[in-house]
Amino acid sequence: MVAAALVTGNAVLFKPSERAPLLGMLLSELLMSAGVPSDALICVPGGPEIGHALVIHPHIVTIAFTGSKAAGLHILSEASVVRPGQPMVKRVIAEMGGKNAIIVDDTADLDEAIVGVVASFTEYAGQKCSACSRVIVHRSVYDEFVGRLKDAVLSLEIGDPADPGTRMGPVIDARAQASIQRFIAEGLRECRPLVQRSVDREGYFVGPTVFVDVEPTHRLAQEEIFGPVLAVMKAEGFEEALRLANGTSYALTGGLYSRSPANLALARERF
Repeated sequence: MVAAALVTGNAVLFKPSERAPLLGMLLSELLMSAGVPSDALICVPGGPEIGHALVIHPHIVTIAFTGSKAAGLHILSEASVVRPGQPMVKRVIAEMGGKNAIIVDDTADLDEAIVGVVASFTEYAGQKCSACSRVIVHRSVYDEFVGRLKDAVLSLEIGDPADPGTRMGPVIDARAQASIQRFIAEGLRECRPLVQRSVDREGYFVGPTVFVDVEPTHRLAQEEIFGPVLAVMKAEGFEEALRLANGTSYALTGGLYSRSPANLALARERF
């Protein structure tokens, strides 16, 4: 979002997340070392009060935001108010939460599907709004998929991200760790766990956790978790798989593993 604003001729005030200020400053330094003028990009680290001040400032023209649904809707509300001295109506680009699904139909290459699903739900420790958090599998390949998924998750190397062999590192902080663990605890009460990895090392680690036979009404199937927790759901057919995939209040990204031209075409239209 910073690069897109710069290349289209804008000066940018960049407020990184208060949970990652050093990375925000590093990104700014890298861009300036690559030739971005220092008066075109200013890093403004800080907490929510800084973000709020920027959102309501009369000379801010466009707000590009990535974050939670709650914060994004608050920004949209604040930006809709035209304040004294404001010469324009603010524009808001808000990429908010996700509850992204990958559909695996009965024609899918399961080797590819397993690799893709595991990568999508565990990379960045699941801390992406576009991470896979639901996988919807056709009943005829469900049992085979689940068995192979378990083996793949159990084989993941978890540890220090600086180690090239590591496939999954810790989550960002204690607050994120506690939130994810609460979702896992609820999942253990209402769903069947397939894998719950434990991590015996220092840091804010949450082991990748997979629940199977998850129902559409379960919280694990509806709410953004932002961590390495995967809900596996069974579909009787492709029409039902699409209904399940579309059956949340989120619509950010999704995926499909299929070798059926008809299913691929239907997904393009309706997913």
